[in-house]
Amino acid sequence: MAEITAAMVKELREMTGAGMMDCKKALNETGGNMDEAVEFLRKNGQAKAEKKAGRIAAEGLCMVVKKDDTTAAVVEVNSETDFVAKNADFQAYVTAVANQAAESDAADMDAFLAESWNLDKSKTVKEALVEKIAVIGENLNIRRFEKVVASNGCVVSYVHGGGRIGVIVEAVTDVVNDNVKEAMTNIAMQVAALSPKYVSTGEVSEEYKAHEKEILMAQIAADPKMAGKPEKVIEGAVIGRLNKELKEVCLLEQVYVKAEDGKQTVAQYLAQVAKENGADLSVKRFVRFETGEGLEKKEENFAEEVAKQMAGN
Repeated sequence: MAEITAAMVKELREMTGAGMMDCKKALNETGGNMDEAVEFLRKNGQAKAEKKAGRIAAEGLCMVVKKDDTTAAVVEVNSETDFVAKNADFQAYVTAVANQAAESDAADMDAFLAESWNLDKSKTVKEALVEKIAVIGENLNIRRFEKVVASNGCVVSYVHGGGRIGVIVEAVTDVVNDNVKEAMTNIAMQVAALSPKYVSTGEVSEEYKAHEKEILMAQIAADPKMAGKPEKVIEGAVIGRLNKELKEVCLLEQVYVKAEDGKQTVAQYLAQVAKENGADLSVKRFVRFETGEGLEKKEENFAEEVAKQMAGN
């Protein structure tokens, strides 16, 4: 069993919002496995959901480049420190990488890195990256990219927090005007702010629903108020909670953040815009990159490092 450290308890607490002793118990019960500990807390109703954002620690920048109304690309390039992420030379490099992605036909990162670098055809993207690492003096990594090409509509982009979050939204529409593009930009801002997982409930897999039902059943089983309730009542409670959760993770079901009445959904907002512009308008998909999402920053312990060096390690 892995040793349960204070740092592990702190990390789990930040991820889930559960109490310190509950986090310690969860880690002990799961042998220090962080993902299983999150599941343990959720099943016991001590954590609402796994919050991946709580684990974001890597530095860097997300950049979106729009080639035209139908083509855009988003990239994430990581650095070791926030200092470098704010460096003008690094930011210019990330913009160049995004421009490369907007022109690229690469299907994966290996193919992308093997391409000729647009700013110097004598080099590959990988070689240009290695050179930039030498210049900046930190390890850099082109972590991911995605190019979006609208075949029957338009694309809009939005960058939040100076490059912390990059979003592209693809719309299917027979009318592309300033009003429609403004509306889709509002949707991109919604995606940045509320981080939906799906466009609509129709995209949600049965596997995801089954997993969430299992979590909800465990929560209800641990709820004293539900003790002795008929199976039909429990099943109804599970369905009700699942539907509420789906409204939070599906873009069209979310409450539109700019809604004046605080009730209008994104789907209703889109329908309103479509009517006002005589358009057949829908969201086909979105891409949302958040800097460092799912990565964890290496924590250096100076005392341990000195001890290792003194021991000859």
